[in-house]
Amino acid sequence: MSEELKTFIIQRACALDFGQVGVARAEPLPEHGLRSWLQAGLHGQMSYMARDPELRLDPRLLLAGAASIIVLSSNYYYSAEDETDSARGIVARYARGDDYHEVLVAKLKRLVEEIRERAPAAQTRIAVDSAPVLEKEWARRSGIGWMGKHSCIISPLYGSWIFLSEIIIDLKLPADQPMEDRCGSCRLCLDACPTGALIRPYVVDSRKCISALTQLKADQPIPVERQAAMGNRLFGCDLCQQVCPWNQKSTKPTLESAFLPRPHFLSPRLTDLAGWDTQTFQRMTRRSPIRRTGYAGWMRNVQIALKNSG
Repeated sequence: MSEELKTFIIQRACALDFGQVGVARAEPLPEHGLRSWLQAGLHGQMSYMARDPELRLDPRLLLAGAASIIVLSSNYYYSAEDETDSARGIVARYARGDDYHEVLVAKLKRLVEEIRERAPAAQTRIAVDSAPVLEKEWARRSGIGWMGKHSCIISPLYGSWIFLSEIIIDLKLPADQPMEDRCGSCRLCLDACPTGALIRPYVVDSRKCISALTQLKADQPIPVERQAAMGNRLFGCDLCQQVCPWNQKSTKPTLESAFLPRPHFLSPRLTDLAGWDTQTFQRMTRRSPIRRTGYAGWMRNVQIALKNSG
């Protein structure tokens, strides 16, 4: 039954346009480096990472009787080059379309419904970034990809242009083999980071990371000494991913229209953005991850980019 159910889950996930499906055993992660990363303060202002680390290190605490973790990848790549004109802003590729949390949660709920048609007694918990799940480690263990030196999961099919989501389930499904590291001696991502946030392979100092800094709310100021390195980046940063050779090889376009860019987030003129009022921001960021930073946080980023462009 477990092999049959896994085959069924893969088929239904593919029908929902998930790119990959892998399964890992739900077990504790005592050797994971989360605690040392937190103790070093590398999570910066992401205080949520420090809450209940034991939950992140043992999925059985999130779902009683958890036996397997189904990991799914979703390709969000589309062809669009970043603007080199400093008078125009850059929004990270993942944030130019709809909020992936909303898109993927809806799909996961549909997939869980179909699983329960086959296994009515199954207990599940879904996760898309929001739950305390170490998704990258489970993606590695489930064979979705390996951890790149930029700390993103790299899929041999899609590069690192993927979203991850999970279904924790109390059924024992056949586990897949972990993906071996294929980065070799390459260090292009480490050298590309303008703030040195990649302090060593696989380790990010969030206090320096442009992606993390641009997502701070207005009451969490961006250190002055980090602002120049932001350049014209308004939300997120793709620099370490853009230079990755695997992202040159793996450029299949997404099948999910919700991930395609909104025109006003493709190389917008900074002077146009500076004229946005609260109502414009609310309208333009409806169902967008950019809304999480708030109007004041967004306008702070715009002003920093304008200053850097001069």
